[in-house]
Amino acid sequence: MAEPRRLVLGTRNAHKAEELAAILGDALDGWELVPTDGPEPVEDGATFAENALIKARAAAAHAGLPALADDSGIAVTALGGAPGIHSARYAGTRDDRDNIELLLRSLGDAADRSARFVCAAAFVAPDGTEAVEVAEWPGVVLDAPVGEGGFGYDPVFRPTGHGVSLAQLSPAEKNAMSHRTMAFRAILPAVAAWAAAR
Repeated sequence: MAEPRRLVLGTRNAHKAEELAAILGDALDGWELVPTDGPEPVEDGATFAENALIKARAAAAHAGLPALADDSGIAVTALGGAPGIHSARYAGTRDDRDNIELLLRSLGDAADRSARFVCAAAFVAPDGTEAVEVAEWPGVVLDAPVGEGGFGYDPVFRPTGHGVSLAQLSPAEKNAMSHRTMAFRAILPAVAAWAAAR
């Protein structure tokens, strides 16, 4: 039996690592996902795509292996797209509850509560091959958190076409349709093409 190829996952976020393993599932047949043990790069890009590439490049360079990474967050229409790329550090504490509280305070009683989750997935190989795919998941910001599941802004985001928040969905239900799922499934052909050319 052939040794599995190794893909470095450019994140130290355990939630993301678990979610990605579940999302990619059978599509990773023949591949082993390896968490990065390299230093965290400075995410100074101006877009989700730029930051995803920064993380994937750093992971690939450190491990000498092809890498997958993403950058994601919530963009709220009434806030001009904020918190956007600053979603994880919005309140300055990296605490999900603090971020949610600041988001709800900032939004106040705005009539327009439309928002979208955005995910940019990046693939970088040691030979310089790069690819990025961006996906968006529209919905609305609720008036208050609802549900116990998920992480990040899940308790205050209700996706379009659903009557519950993301925190009320099971991991399997969320992973079947999320922005992260869409972005990573879109990037897999680039991974496969790179592997086929080796």
